Order: sequence, then structure tokens, then C-alpha cells
Amino acid sequence: MWQTCRGLFRHLSPDRELWALEGNRAKFCRYLSLDDVDYCFPRLLVNENLNSNLGRVVADAKGCLQLCLEEVANGLRNPVAMVHARDGTHRFFVAEQVGLVWAYLPDRSRLEKPFLNISRAVLTSPWEGDERGFLGIALHPSFRHNGKLYVYYSVGFGFDEWIRISEFRVSADDTNTVDHGSERIILEIEEPASNHNGGQLLFGDDGYLYIFTGDGGMAGDPFGKFGNAQNKSALLGKVLRIDVDRNERGPLYRIPRDNPFVGDPAARPEVYALGVRNMWRCSFDRGDPATGAGRGRLFCGDVGQNKFEEVDLVERGRNYGWRAREGFECYDRKLCANASLDDVLPIFAYPHKLGKSVTGGYVYRGCEYPNLNGLYIFGDFMSGRLMSLRENVETGQWRYSEICIGRGQTCAFPGLINNYYPHIISFAEDEAGELYFMSTGVPSATAARGVVYKVIDPSRRAPPGKCRIQPAQVKVKSRLIPFVPRESKWLPAGSQQGRGAPATGAQLLLPRYGSFQLA
Repeated sequence: MWQTCRGLFRHLSPDRELWALEGNRAKFCRYLSLDDVDYCFPRLLVNENLNSNLGRVVADAKGCLQLCLEEVANGLRNPVAMVHARDGTHRFFVAEQVGLVWAYLPDRSRLEKPFLNISRAVLTSPWEGDERGFLGIALHPSFRHNGKLYVYYSVGFGFDEWIRISEFRVSADDTNTVDHGSERIILEIEEPASNHNGGQLLFGDDGYLYIFTGDGGMAGDPFGKFGNAQNKSALLGKVLRIDVDRNERGPLYRIPRDNPFVGDPAARPEVYALGVRNMWRCSFDRGDPATGAGRGRLFCGDVGQNKFEEVDLVERGRNYGWRAREGFECYDRKLCANASLDDVLPIFAYPHKLGKSVTGGYVYRGCEYPNLNGLYIFGDFMSGRLMSLRENVETGQWRYSEICIGRGQTCAFPGLINNYYPHIISFAEDEAGELYFMSTGVPSATAARGVVYKVIDPSRRAPPGKCRIQPAQVKVKSRLIPFVPRESKWLPAGSQQGRGAPATGAQLLLPRYGSFQLA
């Protein structure tokens, strides 16, 4: 290409760095090199499936979008969350339900010493499907400067169970470990039952901390006349929004002045939205990389009762319907008919024949796979389905497509796989905006069967060099454990199980301890 086209680069590409290298063959070729060399010519030309679908996300005959996976971390005990530090290091931190958080470097090596270990304080059990435990983590937007992080976990006091939101700081002499003595309890809420504990923590662009609680558990939100979710004076079944800045002296948190129920004597001022059953995994949209469109939208998957799972766009002061409504249908018909309910319908709901426990995901806004831009990717914990929604910006309607993990030769490249453990626990973004999900073969807080996967679109990559990252150096004081993939090959079509090709030997397990839905 350099030999034939070097005089045309400025006409073919807007990349000025590329133009500057047209006189130096070695530097030009090094700039355009890819780490995943098997994606490049000539190997790409022998993959008929990719050749026939260049430039778009591959869909099979049934309209199922075909993507691939790359294993990133494994041996985890119910990995419930993965976050990054927003500090240029491109480290990521993976939390286990048992109460440990591990730090990983960009090369995917793991630090031997945990970033955080509060396993002695966390209430959980080895039961499959137990919803208690370490449930959420959020690093402060200014983590690089203040070292603050916030965690959401279950605690027990005798026979009583609570959810706790605490603040920690990293150690003064090691940014890869937390000062465990720095814990400050920000908020505690009593849980009347052991399920529907919520667990998501997020910081918005406004700098405020968003907390997503469940309705308190049991079936049908039986607490009080209308349930916790419709009771504005209860913190359960809500999206909460608080200000945790400038809390070194005085209150541990403040109430944002524009919270919707400030001044309402019948409401808790922390409440940002209500009518929530158990939102399991929420995310803010980063916005279109070019235009910023969509930035700040808040997506949540809300786990249903008997019939439907739903995806909501959460907005200030809105009521998301539970227990009056499940999905688009009435659940409590008397409450549903109440004219004062003024609830918001989900952007999407699906019946339990597709899955019984939604896991909310992310709108893809990364650099590496431009055709995925704007696609909301999410999953189901029970069925193992990966799914997607894309908005029609003219009508505001959302179009659903199922995701299949590459059939045939689609993922037949070194490092890519087309199988995964079926219990999809959580989704995540890295610092660059690339998409991941975490799943397990055994949904127990003590079973080390959890894996982190990166989502790959094999049909189109961004131009070489465009998505390069240069991680800032981080001082490491702990021994590094190199990453060793559990699954290093793709499975031929005949060996796949269902849509997503769950990992070898994995089964869609039924709970051993009665009926449950994660979150």
C-alpha cells in the first residue's frame, strides 16, 4: 500500500499523523500495524463469512446479529461489576459478590493483592442465586485526585438485613489498594427480605451519586397499601440521587437542590425516580463520539415478576409503574387504573419465554467497532440471551435484535471465541468505551466460574491507529499474575448450544434453593 498509494494518503484519510509518515515506509507500516494481525490481509480474504459481510454487523438468516468474544479475565466468583478509574491508566477493577475487588492492568495481568477486601463484612452465602453480597462499586469522577470510591453491599445484624453504601479511599502509598480503615458509612437501608437488594451505583455528568434500590423483596411488593416502590417516603424501590462532595465535615451527603421531591413533606428528598421493582444494572450513555447525541441518557434493566422483563429510560421525577404495572401490562389492576399513577412505560419489554431476569447493559460508544455505535446491548441472567436495541431517531421507537455469538467461520481467529458461560451477571465499559460482560457457569458467590468477556464485531474495525491508547504508568507494588485464557478456541457450529453458545460443559442451571431471580 505504501509503495503504490503513498502520494494519495491525504486524499484517502483525514488522519494528519498518517500524512506526516508518508515519506517513511517503516514508520508508516508500524503506525498502521494491528495487534490482532489475523484480522488483516491476507487472512481476512480466506474467511468467506467475513468477506461477504464487510462493513456491517453480520446477521444470520434469522436476523440474529453475529458478534464474537475475547476472554479478558476468569476464575472469578460471581463477578458483579467492572469499573475503570478514568485516570488514563486504563486499569479496570472487577468486583466479586463475596466482597473482593481485583485490579487488572491493560495487559490483563491481575495484581495478586486485592484492591479491596471486605468479605468479612459482606453478607452472602454459597447458595446458588443468593442476591445478597457485594453488589456495586463506583469510583468518584475525580478519583485520580481524591482517591474516593463507593460500594454497595449487604450486611447482617442478628436476624436483620440491611444494604449499606460506604465511602472508601485508596491508600496514600499505593493507588492499587484501598485503605480499609477509611470506610465511612454514607447510607444504610433495612431490607425486609433477602431478595431484591438492588445494587447499582453510578456517577452522572452532574457529579451526583445515583443509587438503585430494590423494592424490598418477596413477591408483588407486599409492603404497605401500595408497596415500597410507590411509597415516596420509602427509599426502597427507587432511584436515589445524592451529593457526596465536600462531605469531610458536616453531613455525609447533601440533597441536590433540583431533586424532584425536595420540599414534599410526604417524600424522601433523596428520591430521584420511583416505581422500581429491582433494577439490575444501569448505565449512562456516553453519547455519540462525533455529535454527542444521547449523552447522559440513563438506561436500566428492571427485573420482572411473573411475565415480563423491561428496559427503562430513567428520567427525573418519573414513576416506572411497579407494582401497578409489569412491562406494558397491569400487574395490580386496581392500582394500574388509578389516574394519579402517571407512570412511564418501558422502551422495551420481553416475555419470560425469552428470559426471566434482565441484566441491563450499555449503549456502545467505543472506537473499535463503528457499526455498533448507538446499539444498546444487554442480556438475561436466566436464559443466557444476548440482546440489542437500536433507536429510530425519527420515530423514537426501539428495534430489537437478538445477538448470536459467531457461527461458522465468523470467530475463527486466534484469540476470539464463540462460547460463554450462560448466567449473564453484568455489563461494563472500559476507559476507552469498549464493551464487556461478565457471566458464570455456576451462579454462586463461592464458585470460581466467572469470566469477563470483551464484545467484538468481526465484520468491521476502525481504521488502524485510530483507537490506539497510551496508558499512563501506574506504580505496582504487588506481584502480577499473568492472564491465561480458560477458553482459547472457537467452537464449530455443530458444537454450539442455543443462540449464544454457552461455554463447553456449561448448562442453564436451575436453582437448588427454591425460586429466585438474580436481583
